[in-house]
Amino acid sequence: MFGDNLYDYSLTSGPSEAYKDKDHRRGRSTSRLSTSESSSTPFSASASPGSAWLAGFPRLPKRLGRYLPTLLGAIIFLAFWKHFGNFYGDQERHANASKCASPLGSLPESRVGEVIDTLAEYKYRSDGCNISSLDLHMPFGSVCPEKSSMLTAMSSGGRIGRDAPYLPRGCDMQWFNTVEVCEVLGRYSQVIIVGDSMLRHVIGALNILIRENLGYGGVTDWNFSEDEKRKCFCNNQFDVRDCSIQGIFSTADVVEHDPLSLMCPKMIPEWNTDLRIEQIVRYPIPEDERQRFEKAIDSNPSQRKAFILGHGLWSNLEVGQTLNWLDTVLNIIESKTGSRMRLRGRSPRRNLPVLLMTPNAAGDKKPDEWIVSQGNKALVQFEHAMAVEAAKRRIDHLGTWNMSIQATMYDGVHMDMRGNLLKAMMVLNWLNLLEV
Repeated sequence: MFGDNLYDYSLTSGPSEAYKDKDHRRGRSTSRLSTSESSSTPFSASASPGSAWLAGFPRLPKRLGRYLPTLLGAIIFLAFWKHFGNFYGDQERHANASKCASPLGSLPESRVGEVIDTLAEYKYRSDGCNISSLDLHMPFGSVCPEKSSMLTAMSSGGRIGRDAPYLPRGCDMQWFNTVEVCEVLGRYSQVIIVGDSMLRHVIGALNILIRENLGYGGVTDWNFSEDEKRKCFCNNQFDVRDCSIQGIFSTADVVEHDPLSLMCPKMIPEWNTDLRIEQIVRYPIPEDERQRFEKAIDSNPSQRKAFILGHGLWSNLEVGQTLNWLDTVLNIIESKTGSRMRLRGRSPRRNLPVLLMTPNAAGDKKPDEWIVSQGNKALVQFEHAMAVEAAKRRIDHLGTWNMSIQATMYDGVHMDMRGNLLKAMMVLNWLNLLEV
């Protein structure tokens, strides 16, 4: 019966019988040994290796021999425990890692695989440009399900510490790998960015992603001298003005001068997106800039297009002046495409997707003469006002003040490569959630 002491012979017989049984068991062991060794003669060379080992081994003390099976069992148990303990320990550590990956709690099981550095294999990552995607954004919670909640979350998030990973508020954005970046951009025949130097840095970051090149992905490195390569490496693509003005203005330039550096056609053979920027910063818009912009827009209504606009600092954050610029740009888009961005109600002509990005926060290196008119109070008020005006015009708005207030602005105005990669990923999240 379970729990009984089967070796306590005192329960069934006297002490002498128990000792006799022990002698009997020892006698059986002795008889087995004696039959294999020809009585008491020593082992010969022809004996088996196992038998020779046993014969040469000193006679075990009685007490040790008695507990030898228990000792061997314990050793086997510990060996199995170590193996399976490590296995389950690894599983537990993996589960804990997914819980601790974000300061806001555990990830859904479906997102655990997203805790990876998508920039790890980019060119120049191991050659002095050590930027990890997990330093820019750490996944948490669930992804925002649709465009409106995504824009609100990305515009109103924050950081837990200076230059810490950015966390949208309420629900999360995605950090796409290169294949996903190419797939999102590949849904559109044209993605046209219109604006100032802040928007020029956004397209620079997008080019880093589609070229998988942290060192020179955002600039025209194919025509760089050795001195320019030294001066414009990594963050300096954005931080050094002489380098940033040599940014890539369209994918057509990459196709013409360095086609093998473009990853999207290798991953998606039919990929043929025209990603470009038109730098238009002044109002009234000069005629040559207007004509160049009109020429850049494909008038074919069957080709999907998306527009990302940015303005503010060139108008000294004057809302009325920026609205004049914005309405002029929207009118050019509408007249060239035959579509309208500002339709109310249902219409057979689908609204063209337009995103307005307002300027990021000011840093501690902001020149003193701009602290009042372009400081953080003025920037916040401008962002709020433009969000209202964008809604009136039925276009989308993305604020970047929150995502930048605890980030590095190398000159007090512009973000470095890390901040611009984050902006680029925000644009991709918007593009990803537009209606097909």
